[in-house]
Amino acid sequence: MNLSANEQLTSKDAITLEDKYGAHNYHPLPVVIAEGKGAKVWDVEGKEYFDFLSAYSAVNQGHCHPKIVNALTEQAQKLTLVSRAFYSDALGSYEKYITEYFGYDKVLPMNTGAEGDETALKLCRRWAYDKKGIAPDQAKIIVCANNFHGRTITVISMSTDPDSKAGFGPYTPGFEIIPYNDLPALEKALEDPNVAGFLVEPIQGEAGVVVPEEGYLSKAYAMCKAKNVLFIADEVQTGIARTGKILACDHEGVRPDVLILGKALSGGVYPVSAVLADDEVMLTIKPGQHGSTFGGNPVAAKVAVAALEVVKEENLADRAEKMGELFRNELNKIDSEMIELVRGKGLLNAIVIKPKGDKTAMDVCLKMAENGLLAKPTHDHIIRFAPPLVITEEQLMEAVEIIKKSILSF
Repeated sequence: MNLSANEQLTSKDAITLEDKYGAHNYHPLPVVIAEGKGAKVWDVEGKEYFDFLSAYSAVNQGHCHPKIVNALTEQAQKLTLVSRAFYSDALGSYEKYITEYFGYDKVLPMNTGAEGDETALKLCRRWAYDKKGIAPDQAKIIVCANNFHGRTITVISMSTDPDSKAGFGPYTPGFEIIPYNDLPALEKALEDPNVAGFLVEPIQGEAGVVVPEEGYLSKAYAMCKAKNVLFIADEVQTGIARTGKILACDHEGVRPDVLILGKALSGGVYPVSAVLADDEVMLTIKPGQHGSTFGGNPVAAKVAVAALEVVKEENLADRAEKMGELFRNELNKIDSEMIELVRGKGLLNAIVIKPKGDKTAMDVCLKMAENGLLAKPTHDHIIRFAPPLVITEEQLMEAVEIIKKSILSF
């Protein structure tokens, strides 16, 4: 394909380029997005869509939020990176802001959610040996079936998803997998004195927005405390107001020993993740034992502060709570045998689709895209709906009509 410098790519051109020159590790919907603002995006031909994926909840504050973009551009013109070999004038202020925001002694800044999870795993193991007194290399971490914590070798070692895991062994040892939302299974696993931590998603997003029974998190936390085991919450997708509280754990008054954040920590403007813990856990890692060239860089620091400020200033947790309730109520009114179940919390929701003939969740998503709304199936039969939290009630009702029209067309 030979395009001149000022020639506009068509959607077909862009898809062809990605197919030819990019690794085939994703299967996107055939929509090429060129612009985004608030809860909406536009493709290269100018067609408008509601974004009901929000880059897997990274864009909670809406596409191109002016305050966050300004923080990025101002800092990018001044200083972008010094690595952690030196101090910067931006990092300390960010560290103070985020630790006070979430109520922890210390933060370890990273870039991606997977890096955040890896950091939490290292902290947990180090704490196990230095503080709990587990024998070297014997620490175990309990995880849940159908989890999603990223795609590194260590993280897929604890996965039960064959697409993520199969063909990438040998795997990292040290994990025990139990069913999600199963307190007796957790109680039994905690009997092993070598257990150091329990890593859990407060709501399993990638599994299809699986919400545990009320009381699961608080009881699991209490069980971990009784056995001197760290409760580690992966709030990369559920955190930063997505579920109607600042953290999903807040619904049950649980304060994780180790908290992992990412995605909306930057409003989708820049890769920023963070691991928060108190001194007893965080200070087990000494200089040279963990780090990241880009983690905590000046741009990331300024962007994250702006992103967190927006969440508070615009009351996004309350908005997510209110809009989520409205959204689920409206979806439950749609009279279609294809809708088996509507579930979720705040503005993290899903519908379980019952195939109609050869028409599946992917066909529904393609029809919704045709009608101006973007969402993506997970596990073939579930559609996740997670619009930016800045969506207005009027926009939400318009989006519901598109969803309804698309499903009823089958």
